[in-house]
Amino acid sequence: MRSYQIQDIKAFMKKLLMGETFDAFLLSEASITTFASFRIDGAFHPEYLSSADAELLTDEQSGYTLWQRVRPFFLELTKGKNTPLNFHIVLRLAPHNVERLIAQSGVSAQPGDVDGLFLNIHFDGTALTCVSGTSLRVFSLDKSLDHAWDEALERFFHREGIAQVHV
Repeated sequence: MRSYQIQDIKAFMKKLLMGETFDAFLLSEASITTFASFRIDGAFHPEYLSSADAELLTDEQSGYTLWQRVRPFFLELTKGKNTPLNFHIVLRLAPHNVERLIAQSGVSAQPGDVDGLFLNIHFDGTALTCVSGTSLRVFSLDKSLDHAWDEALERFFHREGIAQVHV
């Protein structure tokens, strides 16, 4: 687990809410406080879609919706003259990307043992922090998956031009 202080909040928010930078992530949950408090559960409900649309699902079959689907609604909640008082977004890596990370990094974890690889994004009204996290379905003292996820996030931030400081 690593914590990153985002240096350019405006640029990060543009990538998060107006660009496709985070669209491949799944949304676990989100909350935001503006003139009222709003909470979004990332649980995906395929019964809402037509059967033809439901057949096209890939990542969302894991039970969580893509950030791409929720992003426009979250953006709408942030619009206005005032900055949100706070928000918290928990994104998770899609299962096929978890498998890819495990294969590429050579860690000993099995994809089925991984409950989630998370990116927690928190804005407190003045500062924006990202914290990595892992959750396993089995007990393990091996932290190689944690380290691989932290390194993958740092490469992602670098590739996307997200200026951050490890805190």
